Amino acid sequence: MSSVVKVSETAAALPRAWSSTVLGRVGTAAVKVLRMEALLVEEERHAEPEALLVLDGTLELAVDGGAVTVGPGEMYVVPAGTAHAVRPGSSGTLVIVEAEAEADASDQSGDGPSHGEPAR
Repeated sequence: MSSVVKVSETAAALPRAWSSTVLGRVGTAAVKVLRMEALLVEEERHAEPEALLVLDGTLELAVDGGAVTVGPGEMYVVPAGTAHAVRPGSSGTLVIVEAEAEADASDQSGDGPSHGEPAR
């Protein structure tokens, strides 16, 4: 039986910003949470679409060279293969829904890898 997950509390307890943890799985998709901070995160691409849901705060993205702002209670779906990066000014709590490769989906530890790496 599943239990209720306290998403904001889970994000606040993470050891550092931009590291994610898996809250649960739906089919081949992992539902992750992370705490955002002002650092930018380098550009990345994924083979599958990725849903980004901002619970609180603001996510500032660069998507294929354009600027996208996602506010509290808003969601943005990054299409498969689309270049995207986090711009300065992002902060708050972010939920990510992403399909995972089979090898990744077999990891049930709950501690996911960082989502991108902050630029220094």
